[in-house]
Amino acid sequence: MTSLVLTIRHEYPSDYDAIERMHERAFGPGRFARTAYRLREGAPPVADLSYCALVGTLIVGSVRLTPVRAGDAPALVLGPLTVEPAFKDRGIGAALMQTSLDAAKQAGHRLVVLVGDEPYYRRFGFRVVPAGRLILPGPVDPARFLYCELGEGAFEAAQGAVRALPAAA
Repeated sequence: MTSLVLTIRHEYPSDYDAIERMHERAFGPGRFARTAYRLREGAPPVADLSYCALVGTLIVGSVRLTPVRAGDAPALVLGPLTVEPAFKDRGIGAALMQTSLDAAKQAGHRLVVLVGDEPYYRRFGFRVVPAGRLILPGPVDPARFLYCELGEGAFEAAQGAVRALPAAA
């Protein structure tokens, strides 16, 4: 495998169109109907916690964190984590994940939730949300609904509906 010179930096507003095209290639048009996308509707991601991965000037990956409430607990929803299909399996997603989680923890955030593959996200500290503990605004495979504590005990107050925080919040 060829080694890539990868640069990870904050997402800029000018990156939006390129990232949206990458999401379309990676997830297809049905992505808007997915519960994770619906949860983020109307709630912009946190600029300081949204990152891009670049090879040269080409954006090859992206991750965003968006504020939500998990019951009474403040939290972030991670996603989408996207890697350009031609650049998969090169550690780009893992580098973006670690960067975003480290930044969130440093900024004082204590809890992150996501919908994804537990075997992949386990290495970053994610665990399956216990059945019935949190409720998303749509259907989801319970084995794919995950959480990660960035601060000890952060999950204790998380019980009930997970809802987006609109831009004005």
